[in-house]
Amino acid sequence: MREKRFWAGVRAATPTVFGYLSIGLAFGIVAAKSGISPLETGLMSILIYAGSGQFALAALILVQAPLTSIALTIFLVNLRHFLMNLHTSTIFSKASFPQQILIGSFLTDESYGVMLGHHILHQEVSPFWMYGNNAASYLSWILATITGSLVGGFIPNPHAFGIDFALIAMFVAIFASQLQGILQKVALQKIVWILLVVLVSYFGFSRIISASLALLMATLLGCLTGVILDD
Repeated sequence: MREKRFWAGVRAATPTVFGYLSIGLAFGIVAAKSGISPLETGLMSILIYAGSGQFALAALILVQAPLTSIALTIFLVNLRHFLMNLHTSTIFSKASFPQQILIGSFLTDESYGVMLGHHILHQEVSPFWMYGNNAASYLSWILATITGSLVGGFIPNPHAFGIDFALIAMFVAIFASQLQGILQKVALQKIVWILLVVLVSYFGFSRIISASLALLMATLLGCLTGVILDD
């Protein structure tokens, strides 16, 4: 039973795996051009395992930033994981403390999103299902980043292969799974209102502030709308 749940988690991580293969390849190329060796790239993926954090780290290494600045930047970039793990611990409330540590240590934005979609559809999530979800993501990221680092010198323009679109495609696949479960429990009218608020507020804020801040404000307003419409 545990083995079946583990492999079910691996299969659920398929969108993440394909996304990581592309994004990890892109990071490996960036790392190679920043003077980071394949061995260092592999160790970075194994020990840090944070896409946005590793991209930031490569840029900081390139400009020879001090170690304290690098450590603080990576900490702030990955600070959101504290919030994700707080919520994840409520879903695995029956799991032992070592199991929760193991789950949280390998949790990413994408594996968290896949887990939410599964939780919406099935309510109870097995720790072994989550192990499979996390393991598939972790191994694919390591493999992709090392491969990208090895071939980085032979690819002058990685954007020509559409690698930069892989992140969008991956999250669309993850969101589609979540939306399927949400539609079973939430009225379509409420979902439309939330998405409309996010869309209108984003385009409105983007005219007066930066796109990243506009996205943050639109997300917060979308969350507020969801809370107000919640029965």
